Amino acid sequence: GLLECCARCLVGAPFASLVATGLCFFGVALFCGCGHEALTGTEKLIETYFSKNYQDYEYLINVIHAFQYVIYGTASFFFLYGALLLAEGFYTTGAVRQIFGDYKTTICGKGLSATVTGGQKGRGSRGQHQAHSLERVCHCLGKWLGHPDKFVGITYALTIVWLLVFACSAVPVYIYFNTWTTCQSIAFPSKTSASIGSLCADARMYGVLPWNAFPGKVCGSNLLSICKTAEFQMTFHLFIAAFVGAAATLVSLLTFMIAATYNFAVLKLMGRGTKF
Repeated sequence: GLLECCARCLVGAPFASLVATGLCFFGVALFCGCGHEALTGTEKLIETYFSKNYQDYEYLINVIHAFQYVIYGTASFFFLYGALLLAEGFYTTGAVRQIFGDYKTTICGKGLSATVTGGQKGRGSRGQHQAHSLERVCHCLGKWLGHPDKFVGITYALTIVWLLVFACSAVPVYIYFNTWTTCQSIAFPSKTSASIGSLCADARMYGVLPWNAFPGKVCGSNLLSICKTAEFQMTFHLFIAAFVGAAATLVSLLTFMIAATYNFAVLKLMGRGTKF
């Protein structure tokens, strides 16, 4: 009865796509949310401690705001594309398992079919019209999802692009980690042979500020006091969280690509072509 229906439906569920979708949503939310706040914290640190002239960091602020708008678009795109990939996973996995005989029509499938087609004869014209409209929508969606080769190509290109994003997200983590390491050397001078006054964090060295920016760098005990602020600690950890989110998204895209490639290869080898 109902238990058998649920068990049969679970057999056709694309578990790889489900895990990848959850990982994708989690990673994108972590990357976009933490990245947005980390950029805001960086802006405040620069204008508070590293430059006294607004013109020195005006360009940086414009770049930060542009990146924040890109983050909004990235979040929207990935949540939509993740949903499409999940639908494609259901569609292709069901077709593959039908080929191998692992997924057969049951009472559950018949019930869904009756819902789409309007059920048994004797229904009113209004119910038949609604069922016909749903059937057309499902048919159009099925035709569009019936091209796994296109999803493989798009996901492959998107994975390459996101690999670059993942690499770029490591840059601010590297900068903040170097600053934190310098602060540790200042806090424990016995572990280094350099004088405390010569230990500095120079924002100009990383291209964050122009070389004529003043002061551009902070040294010694002043730098240590900055590292102890909650603002610096929070921004540092937010960039680490954004980096982890980018890594999770990259893993989800690789999982999607492997699953879609497998399903497409099976359908192609079994003579179903690129359309099914």
